[in-house]
Amino acid sequence: MGIIDNINKVFDHRVRLGIMSALVVNESIDFSTLKELLGVTDGNLASHLKSLEKAAYITIEKQFIGRKPNTKYSITKLGKLEFTKHINALEKLINKQ
Repeated sequence: MGIIDNINKVFDHRVRLGIMSALVVNESIDFSTLKELLGVTDGNLASHLKSLEKAAYITIEKQFIGRKPNTKYSITKLGKLEFTKHINALEKLINKQ
């Protein structure tokens, strides 16, 4: 098994890497906070969140706070496992140089 076998293509975009990095250290984060943190547009963030949801790496919880809709995102156990494997593979690759 090679060093790059655990590098996950789902995380190869900086926005997805940012989303996962934020979620791995927070129980959940809402859409607005993620958007501000990553400095991306609504559409850009939404498409990357959809990809991570499709891979079952994040969950989405929609609710209303007062009359305002609020969407929160959380990392799944699978997402945390796969992201950790990805980061460890990157570290091994860097340290091998």
